[in-house]
Amino acid sequence: MEYIRTTKVEQVKLLDRFSPSSKSTTGTLYLTATHLLFIDPLQREIWILHHHISAVEKLALTTTGCPLVIQCKNFRVVHFIVPRERDCHDIYNSLLQLSKPGRYEDLYAFSYNPKQKESERVVGWQHIDLKAEYQRMGVPNSHWQLSDVNRDYKVCDTYPRELYVPVIASKPIIVGSSKFRSKGRFPALSYYHHEKQAAICRCSQPLSGFSARCLEDEHMLQSISKANPVCRSMYVMDTRPKLNAMANRAAGKGYENADNYSNIKFQFVGIENIHIMRSSLQKLLEVGGTKGSSVNDFYNGLESSGWLRHIKAVLDASVCLAKAIYVESASVLVHCSDGWDRTSQVCSLGCLLLDPFYRTIRGFMVLIEKDWIAFGHKFSERGGQLDSDSKETSPVFTQFLECVWQLTEQFPRAFEFNEAFLLQIHEHVHSCQFGNFLGNCQKEREDLKLKEKTHSLWAYLLEKQSEYRNPVFDQSSLKTLTALEPNTIHFNFKFWRNMYHQFDQSMHPRQSVSGLVLKISNENKVLEDELKQLQLKVRNLKAEEEYASNDLICSTSPVSPKLKASPCFKKEQAMHPVSDVIRTIEGSNTADNRYTEYAEELSKAEHSVVSLEYGVARMTC
Repeated sequence: MEYIRTTKVEQVKLLDRFSPSSKSTTGTLYLTATHLLFIDPLQREIWILHHHISAVEKLALTTTGCPLVIQCKNFRVVHFIVPRERDCHDIYNSLLQLSKPGRYEDLYAFSYNPKQKESERVVGWQHIDLKAEYQRMGVPNSHWQLSDVNRDYKVCDTYPRELYVPVIASKPIIVGSSKFRSKGRFPALSYYHHEKQAAICRCSQPLSGFSARCLEDEHMLQSISKANPVCRSMYVMDTRPKLNAMANRAAGKGYENADNYSNIKFQFVGIENIHIMRSSLQKLLEVGGTKGSSVNDFYNGLESSGWLRHIKAVLDASVCLAKAIYVESASVLVHCSDGWDRTSQVCSLGCLLLDPFYRTIRGFMVLIEKDWIAFGHKFSERGGQLDSDSKETSPVFTQFLECVWQLTEQFPRAFEFNEAFLLQIHEHVHSCQFGNFLGNCQKEREDLKLKEKTHSLWAYLLEKQSEYRNPVFDQSSLKTLTALEPNTIHFNFKFWRNMYHQFDQSMHPRQSVSGLVLKISNENKVLEDELKQLQLKVRNLKAEEEYASNDLICSTSPVSPKLKASPCFKKEQAMHPVSDVIRTIEGSNTADNRYTEYAEELSKAEHSVVSLEYGVARMTC
């Protein structure tokens, strides 16, 4: 490619930020069209996808060479020392261009080729069906209908084509409400709880200014209230701090005037904006980032970053939403400024707390597709996919994944997926290897023809779902719509080490409880298979002893016709060739010796299985 000036540099040092520089590794650095590759003399490789790179810094020349520091969106940090400054400068400039392409067609997803058949690629995009998902919820019904008002994206170009609205909300009411909402994002159904008959709806802030009102918007909210036959009062949850919402009124936006809406309770929950979240993450990544940091430095830095405080705020809002639905049977309308960041966080986490289906592997994919991809979270801008305004980047989706992880820590048996599943999704949100997260909305993805030109991440993950299963998942939790009630007191929140320090190999070894249980379960299964084989052999040896004592094995044949016809012999024959069976019988001095030998082996295997089963039971508890 024209951006690549140097393709190979030898004698490059890779430094470990947690070890002295004297322990650096020397190897060869390669630059390809899609990856930066480092290979050391032991053939150990480090692959860095260009789209994962968030920042490249070339430091001042030293006596050993020119330092090059690369920071990645998946929180990998690599520090190279390039011998010649010219080579370092060429790599630096190349990475600046390759990590921030100017158009979508230059992203990795458009060249990624897993050698699939065209039919397999098409099927991969069909794994998630949102219309089927709403049918699972119980809509359309007598209160909610599928509207075609946005069929051509004329009412709201950042919403999906298919939207569910109250039956009594006419098109003029919907269109009028959209004109009163920022970006035209009018109230639409996100989730319907068929047992409580309550709904989660979402929208953007109203264009109310200091005094403006809209009758259509007021009718729209009344329609949502009336669509709930159990509870006619509803909540409007503004996810912003109230001061921020008040400041927006000066720009002609703001929040609903309670005097104009009846039977509605208004509530601010105080989640900060994308800029504060971006700054908070940067401070978090600086915590413990150098060798020699003390425990006090780490915890003081973690506290000053405010990161866990923001995670708590998001989860608090989600718990409040879930309680309104589950306890009061009240419908809730959620919005922030434009309805694609904090709104997506709170709606999706509220669904996760309310509905166990979303805690399964496939259900979690459906949840992301519904509340993030279809409803227009700006993955491209928030993830910095293209060369655009860096002030629009923000770890909104990363916060969502961390909130889910915090829930899995409190409820280890409530989720079918494990930590590795969340980490893999985060990895590919930023890799741009698959088409699911490219662009900012559904219309943009259709214009890019992503389903025709790229592959789906969901198909890739479903093929490997055995790697992402939680071994202690309680299957019985799927039978009822039981809501999770997490405790969000401050000491229940943990630092997610395997997310933010997953590439720091020099840190002390660690293994999650679920990973250990999964390993034990796999070993247990292997031993159980061996046990079954040994039990079959014991039964065959008992049959051999019985027939031998009755002179059923004649002198002219290793195995008598009666023994050949016995069920035990047939089972053994199905597992081993006849010659092996004959040699097994002929090779025994006595049947008693063979039986004793297998019995001892069987006893050892049974003892091992019992020990492992006890270990699994203890880990499960």
